[in-house]
Amino acid sequence: MSHFVNRMGWLRAAVLGANDGILSTASLIVGVAAAAATQNNVLIAAVAGLVAGAMSMAAGEYVSVSSQSDSKRRTSRANARSCARTRDLSWKSLPVSTSSVVSIKALARQVAQQLTAKDALSAHARDELGISETTTARPVRAALTSAASFSVGAAMPVRMVVVSPAGALVPIVSAASLSFLAFLGAVGARAGGANVLRGTARVTFWGALAMALTAGIGKLFGTVV
Repeated sequence: MSHFVNRMGWLRAAVLGANDGILSTASLIVGVAAAAATQNNVLIAAVAGLVAGAMSMAAGEYVSVSSQSDSKRRTSRANARSCARTRDLSWKSLPVSTSSVVSIKALARQVAQQLTAKDALSAHARDELGISETTTARPVRAALTSAASFSVGAAMPVRMVVVSPAGALVPIVSAASLSFLAFLGAVGARAGGANVLRGTARVTFWGALAMALTAGIGKLFGTVV
């Protein structure tokens, strides 16, 4: 059985970044193009949206994961102080869950003793608080992953602006971006162990809705101007 939890941190940041890159940039392109802007103006807006979005994703992810990391660090320090006060880091103070997974009581004691023999504090943090190397938050990695994945995602609709004829910019960018989103939804669902069809339909629906709304707003403002 695959351990999907090991991928959860980077997968979440990568999928979220790429999805947001495609969706926000494509919506921006469609909205600006629907306002009867020139192809050069649309391209400038798209590139600006790519850069701004990548920086926004990186900053947001860094702050979010840093807050999570700070919270875990405070919890670990509190646990260390509590253990220091009680001076009881022996196997006897481990939670009952350690014994519940082993049917023989003597063997359960052996397991608990081995867990606390080398690094009792880490054993308590893992078993009592659920804090381990696998779940450790890494703000810089998450920020860089989000920025990179956003840029890769945003580059797809930007590329379509370059290769599409000016008269067909909106339908081509919309269709291509929805295809990218569907593919990304399928890949993300597959990698995360979720239902592929549901993941694909979900991201495609919201992408189509976002582009339809921005196209309508662009058309409205373009007509007014």
